Order: sequence, then structure tokens, then C-alpha cells
Amino acid sequence: MLATMLPNSGAMGRRIPLLSLLLGAAAAAGLGAQAQEVRDGVFFKPSEQRPADLVVLREWGTIEGGHLIGVHGVKPDPNDPTARTIVVWVESPTGVELAVDNLRCSASAPMRLTKRRNELLIKELNPGGQVTEANRLDHKIWWAACFPEQAGKDPATLAALAKHLGYSGQLIEQQQVLPGNPR
Repeated sequence: MLATMLPNSGAMGRRIPLLSLLLGAAAAAGLGAQAQEVRDGVFFKPSEQRPADLVVLREWGTIEGGHLIGVHGVKPDPNDPTARTIVVWVESPTGVELAVDNLRCSASAPMRLTKRRNELLIKELNPGGQVTEANRLDHKIWWAACFPEQAGKDPATLAALAKHLGYSGQLIEQQQVLPGNPR
């Protein structure tokens, strides 16, 4: 039966391009789409690089493979008790990208500072307020940095806790984008 599938076999069966056969054989052999990094002759999957304290905030799959966003390495600022830094881990089938975000945990002006390509994004947040798909990741990162015991929880379920902690839930959320490298 395999002979009827091979191109130019002379058989009367279907013709399937050789590339399709090779891709199918690779998938059948367990060679998934997960990219691997090679260092010193040893293969590493991005998932094998995860730090022990990584908290997964979002995970999803595509045809290319698995994607994940997580955080780790929360550090308080020694000069400002309301400020934190956190490492944002963005994993894709082709590797891992890291970013260091700065967060302000104060009840009067909670925010997340992050970079996107060559832009600085200043995101003023409203813990205890409405959480949508547009701001969910910002709130997840904020909660993980400011209240690590809440890391990974859906921020939409933390409104009562936010109010108990002194957040009004009435702040206006907004975002500013500063072009170029402001530093």
C-alpha cells in the first residue's frame, strides 16, 4: 500500500508529495514541532529551561507547538517598599524570551512598566476593578509581583481581597507608550 502513495511509483494510487510523507513520518516517529536548542551537542527544549520558581500565568497551544507566559524572580526594591521587579518568561516552540518588568504596588498608583520592542509601556492598573482579556495578563503579573501568594490566580476573583488590602477598585486604567529608548 505504501508504494501506491509514493510519487512516480508507477502505481495507480494517490500521489502525495514527498514533503508530506516526510512530515508525516517525522510526526509518527515522535519528532514533534517543539524546537530544540543545541548546546555542546546536547538538545534542550524550552520547557527544560524553566526556573524552579516559575509561576505559569498563561499556557496555550498552536499548530507550531506550545506557548507559555510565566513569571519568576520577584525582588523588592530596597529604596521603595511599594516597588518590585519580576522576570517575565515567554516561551514558544522556538525558544524563550525574558523581560524584566517593574511594578508599583501602592494602593494610590498601582502600575506595570514593561518594554515592547523599542517602546516603554506604562500601564496604570486598577486592582479590584474590572478584569478583561485586554488587561488580564497585566493584572496577573501585578498580583504575582505584589502579592506572590496570589500568583497564578484569576485576578477577576481577587476583587474582595484587593478591597480588603486597601485598593479602591475605582481607579482609571490607562496605558502610555513612550517611543524609542527612554533610558
